[in-house]
Amino acid sequence: MDSPADDSDPAEHPDQVIAATRRWLERAVIGLQLCPFAAVPHLNDRVRYCVSEQRSGVGLLEELAHELQALQDADPLKCETTLLIHPHVLTDFLEYNDFLDACDAAVEELGFEGELQVASFHPQYQFAGTDAHDIENYSNRSPYPMLHLLREASVARAVANFPHIDRIGTMNKETLRRLGHEGWRQLWIS
Repeated sequence: MDSPADDSDPAEHPDQVIAATRRWLERAVIGLQLCPFAAVPHLNDRVRYCVSEQRSGVGLLEELAHELQALQDADPLKCETTLLIHPHVLTDFLEYNDFLDACDAAVEELGFEGELQVASFHPQYQFAGTDAHDIENYSNRSPYPMLHLLREASVARAVANFPHIDRIGTMNKETLRRLGHEGWRQLWIS
């Protein structure tokens, strides 16, 4: 099993999609400390999980604009970040990767540049210059395609409190290489 949802049914109920995403967040992102900033919003219940029913990039872009506005309008003490999970569209990583330019353009068009940003996670995530099966790609491999909407103020606070921000990528590679493919598979047993 390459990711926690490889054998999932694309017609899963949104609650199942959220449950798989939470499991990934808890076991991989937080459990392996791939993101040192993820635990606090999760533990304080300030992560909004939004499962999109969209079937086209155009529809997803409209939903993204709505979710960006909702995040901008929300009290950060109640909703710090949003995971826009879209299991029915952009399931091909190359199409998804191309779509990220449209996401950045949407942030700019809405006037949220410098306030909000979009991070990327996908079951087939592949960093440039890597082989598809290289374990370091798994740091960004989520159970479903998703767009992570972040407040830049939250990112800035996290960066100010984490002295080795420039080492996160290297530390993630080291963690995943130590874990290996078998260790990754073991995360999803039980």
